[in-house]
Amino acid sequence: MKIAALQTVATPDVARNLATAERLLADAAAQGVRLAALPEYFCLMGRRDEDKLAIAEDDGAGPIQDFLAAQARRHGLWIIGGTLPIKAATPGRVRNACCAWNPLGERVARYDKIHLFAFDNGGERYDEARVLEAGDTPVAFEAEGWRIGLSVCYDLRFPELYRALMQPPCDLLVVPAAFTHTTGQAHWDLLLRARAVENQCFVLAPAQGGRHENGRRTWGHSQVIDPWGQVLACQDEGEAVVAAEAEPAVRDRVRQQLPALAHRRL
Repeated sequence: MKIAALQTVATPDVARNLATAERLLADAAAQGVRLAALPEYFCLMGRRDEDKLAIAEDDGAGPIQDFLAAQARRHGLWIIGGTLPIKAATPGRVRNACCAWNPLGERVARYDKIHLFAFDNGGERYDEARVLEAGDTPVAFEAEGWRIGLSVCYDLRFPELYRALMQPPCDLLVVPAAFTHTTGQAHWDLLLRARAVENQCFVLAPAQGGRHENGRRTWGHSQVIDPWGQVLACQDEGEAVVAAEAEPAVRDRVRQQLPALAHRRL
């Protein structure tokens, strides 16, 4: 199955961001991609954290969700819609939700980001818990014979989430992200390849990549990684469709030659 990580440099304007996503999804479909994933916050990179509240949607209905469903139908694609804000039960909070649609435009999965990012090096400060409400449940779904596990950005630092997704084993792990330039430069590639190797899975990592209008700079380096930890395709910065073939035979060969998943004891 040909899969693609779509890289964007999102703005504070939802309409512009959706137009970018539409263009990249069409490009992916034209390349023969069957499953395409957008990055975290593909729909909005606001000037303030609270900007997410203004565009938050009800679960299952809203302009952004309707857009993604329509794009899936139009192109006959499996689409993993990066993340979008979905209203939480707690007032003044939203869930950072990663949803998936099948080629008929039907939503088949929703995962709410479990681990909320916080960082303070004296110059950069982030605290997602100011606006976000954390999820609590790992989510995987089936697509064309593939078991696909969902995660988001900061989740990448918590291997126990991916071990939970491996019961039963996934074939593909998806990590939409908006890693900062600082943390991404240090750890993004390292962590992605580790998750691929330890779980003997393909990894699809669509990221925000570039300097945003709100002044933030994201690391990018959207990529596709095979179960041996080899990077099959990567784009450093800027808008891009990062596509590669995910071959079941590669997964099977790695798991047969080095049956680490069968050797687990904990």
